[in-house]
Amino acid sequence: MKFIITLAFASTLAISFSALADVGVDKAFEKKMIANAKAMEAYAVSQGKSAPVAKHYTYGMKLDVVKIISVVQPANVCAVVPAAMTYEDTQGQLNTLKYTVAGHCKK
Repeated sequence: MKFIITLAFASTLAISFSALADVGVDKAFEKKMIANAKAMEAYAVSQGKSAPVAKHYTYGMKLDVVKIISVVQPANVCAVVPAAMTYEDTQGQLNTLKYTVAGHCKK
C-alpha cells in the first residue's frame, strides 16, 4: 500500500514539474514575442509600412510569403512549442504568424 501511495505521489510530482516547465517555455516565448513585436514595429516604421498583427496559423491556411523578415526560434526542449515568423507578402504588407513546432531537442 505504501508503494502505491509513493508511486502516486511521485507521478503527481512529475506531472507538476512538467507543467511548470511548459509554463516556463511559454513565458520565455512571450518575452521573445514582445521583443520581436518591438523590433518589427521599428522595422515597419523604417520601411514606411504598418506594424504586423500576430495571427495564429490554422491548417490549410494559404500563405503569401515573399520575404521572411524575422523568426522567433522554438525553445530547446523535447516538446511541441510555439514559434513565430514575420514575413512580407506580395502586397508588401508585414504579417506575423504564430504556430507550433517540435522544439530543438538536445540529447
